[in-house]
Amino acid sequence: MKTKITQAFLGNLEPGSYDLADHDQRGLVLRVRPSGHHSWLVRLGRGRWFTIGRSDVIPPLKARKLARERLGEDSGGDDPIAAKKQQAQEARRRITLGKFITDSYAPWVRTNRKSGGDTLNMLEGRFKDFLNTSLADLTPFAIEKWRSAFLKRGRSPATANRLLAALKACLSKAVEWHHLERHPLAGLKLARVDAIGRLRFLSPDEETRLMAALAARDEERRQARVSANTWRQVRGYAIWSELGVYTDLLTPMVITLLHTGLRFGEACSLTWHDVDLAGALVTVRGETSKSGKTRYVPLNKTMLDTLKTWKPKDVATDAYVFAGKDGARLTDIKTAWAQLLKSVTGKPIAGFRVHDLRHTFASKLVQAGVDLNTVRELLGHGDIKMTLRYAHLAPEHRAAAVAKLG
Repeated sequence: MKTKITQAFLGNLEPGSYDLADHDQRGLVLRVRPSGHHSWLVRLGRGRWFTIGRSDVIPPLKARKLARERLGEDSGGDDPIAAKKQQAQEARRRITLGKFITDSYAPWVRTNRKSGGDTLNMLEGRFKDFLNTSLADLTPFAIEKWRSAFLKRGRSPATANRLLAALKACLSKAVEWHHLERHPLAGLKLARVDAIGRLRFLSPDEETRLMAALAARDEERRQARVSANTWRQVRGYAIWSELGVYTDLLTPMVITLLHTGLRFGEACSLTWHDVDLAGALVTVRGETSKSGKTRYVPLNKTMLDTLKTWKPKDVATDAYVFAGKDGARLTDIKTAWAQLLKSVTGKPIAGFRVHDLRHTFASKLVQAGVDLNTVRELLGHGDIKMTLRYAHLAPEHRAAAVAKLG
């Protein structure tokens, strides 16, 4: 049905889903939708339509003018729909990797990925030579050349895989959001690497000496406080409070990582609300865990004694268990950790990171006969493949299986 469409008429449309042909311009149609988002379309022929735009943006007079222009182009042999697609394709080809990251990917990855900032630094730092390259011009050959140069500089294939996975994930979003018609690196394969990777954990002797170093450190700090207070008392200065069993967070933090298997970042995000001393349970909230899923880790006697000793009196439930400066979230213990390792007596504990305390937790469980799925649940692994790295630490299971052949 044909209707004289005016601006006033647009403001009084009956709700529904229907089309209105404009009385004054052949081929111009107003497509009405229940959502209230109505659009101008031009009928170019049987089954051929061209969308001009939304009626709340384009008034009727301008819609008629645009319809006449489109109909004129169509009668001259040009296909406005094909021309529009071609223009869109050319516009997409002009979008560089850097512009896509800045304008589109960065806002999304910061909002939806916990490590979004690190991912952006990785992309912009490691692939800076490609930031001015258009998305459509990225090719597997160019990236293979980058990988070869990267490996020749002594970097590991695992590191290259991690960087390439980040780039491929970025470009997958470009395809999803129609900046690219197809993934330019779909055929690029990551290098095969050792699935177990670096797996360093403390031997019983190393663990004993590490704990002794922690105890010696706390004792030294307590004695230093006593000496300082003696000096201050003689000179009439205010006396500092005595240090307790744990002189700072290092010892309870190390014990926590050794006896719960928490990631360092998860431990830094713990609040006292997450710690149930009565129920002997700690909650790792989904928003602070790597997997994004909440999990519950039981506390053994060592952990309970440690946290009861460490917990300040009348502390707020929203306070961090291991708080940084001025009560803020702790970010690292690199300096204290390096000094601690240097203070260990006997043979140095070489090549041992804070994260390896988590490996030690897992390895001790497996060696004690705990099944891998339980270990996976305690560690918060989303995939059993990650936990299988520790399978070789339970040789008695394989030995028993082979023994059955006899």
